[in-house]
Amino acid sequence: MTRATSPNGRTRRRPRLPAWTRLATHLILAVGALAMIGPFVWSTLTSFKTLGEAFQVPPTILPEQLRWENYAQVFTQLPFLAFYENTIIVTAVKVVGVLITSSLAGYAFARIDFPGRNVLFALYLAVLMVPYQIFLLPQFLIMAKLGWVNTLLALIVPGLFDAFGTFLLRQFFMGLPRELEDAAKIDGCNHFQIYWRIMLPLAKPGLIALAIFTFLWSWNDFLWPLVVINSPEKMTLGAGLAFLQGQYLTDFPLLMAGAMLSTLPVIAVFVVLQRQFVEGVASTGIKG
Repeated sequence: MTRATSPNGRTRRRPRLPAWTRLATHLILAVGALAMIGPFVWSTLTSFKTLGEAFQVPPTILPEQLRWENYAQVFTQLPFLAFYENTIIVTAVKVVGVLITSSLAGYAFARIDFPGRNVLFALYLAVLMVPYQIFLLPQFLIMAKLGWVNTLLALIVPGLFDAFGTFLLRQFFMGLPRELEDAAKIDGCNHFQIYWRIMLPLAKPGLIALAIFTFLWSWNDFLWPLVVINSPEKMTLGAGLAFLQGQYLTDFPLLMAGAMLSTLPVIAVFVVLQRQFVEGVASTGIKG
């Protein structure tokens, strides 16, 4: 038996789930976890195999010998360090830019009454309903007019404004007590001072969640760099790994080694900030 509190404040007992129900639930969760982690484990093991082992039928799960040479070949066949440098620069600038623009817009939509606020916010949300591929051609034409094709500016500037980030932080700001804002106004603070000194520090969980989202999207971006960048020296990791795919035969161990190297920072960031990420998403009401 487990205890729960009723609306009138009394503690009532509710029946414990049967053992077979709990067992079935854990089995379903275990199967789901294996289905999600299986491809990652298979990719990791493939990165240590030879080309023959990767194409062997029936497939082998464990490599006969760990081939660390695959990871060394990634750096010799590709300008992998340049890929890393470009990706770090683009991702860092986009994360900072999205946090600034989304927090400003989110605070304005949540706390400032101005004409057409709801209509403008509806247009923001409408952007989320449109497939990303529709924006590729207009964005490319704009970058071409500005002379930014094959530059990092073409990768950075279009990603500095994020409708999802605005929505996320608007939900967070709306959940903060309005009494804090009223007290600040009595002390003579204007809207920017309230945003900078009071609301922004309280929005730290939401900012961390948005930073992780933006980091993941920017780090794994594939289609837009492939469209707007044509020089390997300016390529990012997501699109740069496509150079390892051959026209007739792909060296899958080498490709998986490159993929593992590119995912290490993503895994590290999520592991370090996992608690803040979950807290931030839960605080905004966007629960999975």
